[in-house]
Amino acid sequence: MEPLFSIGPINIYLFGMMIAIGVFVGLYYFLKVAKSKGLNEKLLLDGVLLSFIGGVLGARVVYVLVYNSAYYFSNPIEIFFIHKGGLSIHGGLVGGFLVGILYLWKNKLPVWKTLDIAAPFIILAQGISRIGCDVFGYPTASDPLWAIRVDGVMLHPVQAYEFTLNYLLFGYLWLRLKSSSYQGQVFLHYLIGFLTIRGIVEFFRENPLLFDFISVSHVMSIVGIIVVVLVMLYRKKTTKIVRPANVERYEIAKIWFYVWGLTFVSLLLYYFLQG
Repeated sequence: MEPLFSIGPINIYLFGMMIAIGVFVGLYYFLKVAKSKGLNEKLLLDGVLLSFIGGVLGARVVYVLVYNSAYYFSNPIEIFFIHKGGLSIHGGLVGGFLVGILYLWKNKLPVWKTLDIAAPFIILAQGISRIGCDVFGYPTASDPLWAIRVDGVMLHPVQAYEFTLNYLLFGYLWLRLKSSSYQGQVFLHYLIGFLTIRGIVEFFRENPLLFDFISVSHVMSIVGIIVVVLVMLYRKKTTKIVRPANVERYEIAKIWFYVWGLTFVSLLLYYFLQG
């Protein structure tokens, strides 16, 4: 990956910059909404920072163990060279959420309520960060208008597929946050939605295959969805179900206007920077 620009001896890469922008935007709106719900901003900010560290560690550990264990066991020092790439989003989710949930529990913050508030803005941050990702998909069978040319080869713009789906999920979760039936519903819907999106995008990416067209990432997504569905069924049986609040048509239209506007701007930025 070529650096976007340099500040003295420090190289700034597109992916890193978009991750930073995504985290900043998601964190800003998460803290803003959390404050309006009566939650402690300072405690939540500390928790987010710890969760981010846990997510990076989890992402690296799963990548090393699942995707390239033979190489890293032969070159163990390379495990620490995260700047060279090699992170698993599934591992990042597990690591980040485990640390986050433990932090909320230890500090006596409402776990499910906080996770529900965070869910829309997590997927928003993930979507924005995808604009800078340099992992493209398979070569296209033809030359469709939306394909992206890399080294003279037309490839599937999987990053665009993913951030578009992420933004759609963000819109749904933001509306669901205003009309949920029980605490934890928004967060659990986020997990199912995100894992489904990853499973769809995987069909266009080059990753280790277990058999035919099923990759390691597909299996992790399927297992994750099964676990989340079981947790969802348990929550429905053990928590109070309330009648969802009605969301005004104006509010619905406004949210989807923002979602489609963000998608359009992101597509323009993606093809300008990556094309």
